[in-house]
Parts: sequence; structure tokens; C-alpha cells
Amino acid sequence: MAETSRPQPYQPGAVSLFFVAKAGVFAATFWIWLLILVLRTDSATGLQVLAATGAITTTLLGVVLGARMALQHNAAIRHAEVKKLLVDISWNAFTAAGNADSTGKVVPFPTPQGDADWAGQRSGGDRVTVLDGGAGERNSGRDRGERRR
Repeated sequence: MAETSRPQPYQPGAVSLFFVAKAGVFAATFWIWLLILVLRTDSATGLQVLAATGAITTTLLGVVLGARMALQHNAAIRHAEVKKLLVDISWNAFTAAGNADSTGKVVPFPTPQGDADWAGQRSGGDRVTVLDGGAGERNSGRDRGERRR
């Protein structure tokens, strides 16, 4: 069966990629600057420490932003799949209701027999209010005002 043309799901794109690329450019610049400083001088200077700190920080920032972008991309794909599944389920339920008397490929969702008939089998004495302390027990001789105190 051919796939219908559906709109593409949201996927993190230009903005996230811009910040990942920007962090990569800054990291590469700091690493090059550190390499130049190390090759020109013999002892460690404050500029080398600054360049090393910048290189490490921007590299880690680029990795974290890249991982975040990948996670957002995967979440967007999963979200689109869930939306597609929900549409398919609702469409199947709609067509099952329309074809209830005919046999078709759509199988209705099973419902447990106990849950559907439970409300009809309960008597009025089984009801429990929010203010009652016990499950199904009635506090005789007390009114609501005394229970709240």
C-alpha cells in the first residue's frame, strides 16, 4: 500500500544546527589558538591557560548541544509516530462503528465484562462519599458537620 503524503513532523533544524556549528567553530578556533601558543613559547603562560579553558569549554558545549539536538530529533520522530498511530486507531474505531453489522478487517477493542456491568450491579448502599473514612462503611449517628472537625 502506498504511503500517503503527510506533512513532515517537526524536526529540530536550523536554530539547533546553528548553535552546534557555532560551538564547533569556536572550539576549532580555540584549539588552533592553543596550538599556535604552545608551538611559539616554551613555558605555560596565562594565554595558554585561557586558550585551553576556552577549547575544552566550547568542545564540551558543542558535544552537549549536539546530543540535545539528536535527542530532540528522535523525540520528534517518536511524537510523529504516536500521532500517526492515534489517527489510525481513531479511524479504525470510526470505520468499525460504521461497519458494525458487516464482517470486516477491523477488530473492535476488547472490553472486560466486569468493568462494563459493574455500575449496574451496585446498589445505593455501596456508594462511598469523599468525606466517609472507610470504604463502604457508613458512620451512623454522625452528620457531615461532625466528620469535618
